Amino acid sequence: MTAHLTHDDILSVRDASRRMVRYLGFMRPTLADTDLSASAVHAIIELGNHERLTANQLSQTLLLEKSSISRMLGRMIERGLVAETASEADGRSKILSLTEGGRAVFADIDRYANHQVGRALHSLSGDVRSQVVNGLSAYASALKSAGELAAVDRSAGIEVTAGFQPGAAGRIAEMQGRYYAREWNFPPIFEAKIAAGLGDFVPRLGRPGNQMWLATQGGQIKGSIAIDGEDLGGGKAHLRWVIVEDDLRGTGTGRKLVTEAVKFCDAFGFAETHLWTFSGLDAARKLYESVGFVLAEEWEGTQWGFVLPEQRFVRKRL
Repeated sequence: MTAHLTHDDILSVRDASRRMVRYLGFMRPTLADTDLSASAVHAIIELGNHERLTANQLSQTLLLEKSSISRMLGRMIERGLVAETASEADGRSKILSLTEGGRAVFADIDRYANHQVGRALHSLSGDVRSQVVNGLSAYASALKSAGELAAVDRSAGIEVTAGFQPGAAGRIAEMQGRYYAREWNFPPIFEAKIAAGLGDFVPRLGRPGNQMWLATQGGQIKGSIAIDGEDLGGGKAHLRWVIVEDDLRGTGTGRKLVTEAVKFCDAFGFAETHLWTFSGLDAARKLYESVGFVLAEEWEGTQWGFVLPEQRFVRKRL
């Protein structure tokens, strides 16, 4: 019979987890006696154990945003710790592997971690040691399962509806501004331009060829997309303001929004739909390509105060 879970059990595990985080050094700016961040150390461990991974696989393993992985890998490539090679299966995909320098760092991390953990386990009796080893493994698996269930729960009650709702313009500008400032260090002018663009677009929503879709949950706007059928002219639609809040990423909400937008474009009869984005938003790119968008143009942009590989994608009417 399984013993009843008590509140004291939960508090004990929380306390033990906090102490492990502190004693293992995760509160420090660097980890494992290196000058690397905790996420970079974990990336090296995964690449050292698996030899060849894509950035997408690494993002899923480390549970980090793809944009954060992209920036971290850029720094590690610059330092000569990680190398990129084109995938033979898909030339657009890059295979990551440790360089000779990266393998040396991996070996140092491995020795340091083995010594640190081995010293602690050595102080325990055989029976207690077995309990710790088996218990930690089971607990880690339980955390993974709980996270997967939470992802399912996060999608509950999401509704995607067409049309404007009071407060939508400000909410979209807020979501865009917060995300791109945090993940890409975009300046305040970015959010201001989003707000200005929405200010021009919203009064035109009643005209043919213009539409907006909002994803809501519990009455709160959590995602958006829009088709502007006027600003490009020539039978072309402009897909704009695609954003989903962090807690709904991975729930399929973005796909629902994009699907509604391209269905609208096909039904209205637009010959082409264009969107502007930039390199590094890998999950978004895969979503766009899955509904027919193709990269048409790429250039080095500087509009946000630093060099960024900007892109234009085009989708022909099906």
